[in-house]
Amino acid sequence: MNQSTQRVAIVTGASRGIGAAIARRLAHDGNTVIVNYSRQREEADALVVQITQAGGHALSARGDVSDPATFTTLFDRAEDAFGGVDILINNAGIMNLSTLGDSDDALFDRQVAINLKGTFNGLREASRRLRNGGSIVNFSTSVVGLRLETYGVYAATKAAVETLTAILAKELRGRSINVNAIAPGPTGTDLFLKGKPQEVIDRMAKMAPLERLGTPEDIAAAVAFLAGPDGAWINGQVLRANGGLI
Repeated sequence: MNQSTQRVAIVTGASRGIGAAIARRLAHDGNTVIVNYSRQREEADALVVQITQAGGHALSARGDVSDPATFTTLFDRAEDAFGGVDILINNAGIMNLSTLGDSDDALFDRQVAINLKGTFNGLREASRRLRNGGSIVNFSTSVVGLRLETYGVYAATKAAVETLTAILAKELRGRSINVNAIAPGPTGTDLFLKGKPQEVIDRMAKMAPLERLGTPEDIAAAVAFLAGPDGAWINGQVLRANGGLI
C-alpha cells in the first residue's frame, strides 16, 4: 500500500503491553501509526524501529494524555508528517486498586485524570480533526460488569468512558466515523500482573470459560476489527473481550 493512501492511527500509551500490540497490529494491517508514550521513550522508539523494519510506517510522540495540549500536538505531528488522522485508539490508562474507604484523593484524582479526562481530551480533539470515514476505539474494562471489590474508582472511570463512547457516536452523525469501546478482561500485562500473588492470577485466569488470561494480541485483534473496514458497521458499542468471563 502506498504511504499516501494509508490510514493514519494515533495509539496512546503504545510503548508497551496492549498499546504496543495494537500499534504492531495496525501497522501490519497497513496503517501508519503514531506511537504515543508518556515516559518509556526507549521502548517507544524500539517499537517504531520494529514496525519500520517490518515494512510499516510509524513515529513516536511523547505526551501525557491528561494534558489537553498533548492531543493538539499529536494531531499536529500526524498532519505534518502524514496529512491527517483517521484512527484514534484511546488506550492509555492506569489502575490503582483500593477499597473506596481506603482510597485517598491522589488515587482518585490520578485515575480520573488519565482514564477519564485523558480519554475525553482525545475524543474532543478527534471530534474536531479526525478525517471523515475514520474510527475511534476507547478502552473500558470488563470490571464495569463484574463490579469487583477494590476496583471501584478504576471501574467508575471506565463506566464513564462507555457513556462518552455512546454519546460521541451520535454526535458524529453524518461523518461516517464509528466510535466504539473495548472492555478487556484479565490480560497478561504488567498493568494486570503487578502486585498480584500467583494464586490470584491463576484463579482469575480460570474464571473465564476459555480458562486463560487474554493476551495483548487478543485485544489488539479486536481493536483492529473495530478500527478496520470489517468493523465499519459497528458503532456506539462496547465489545467485551474477555473469553466469556461476563
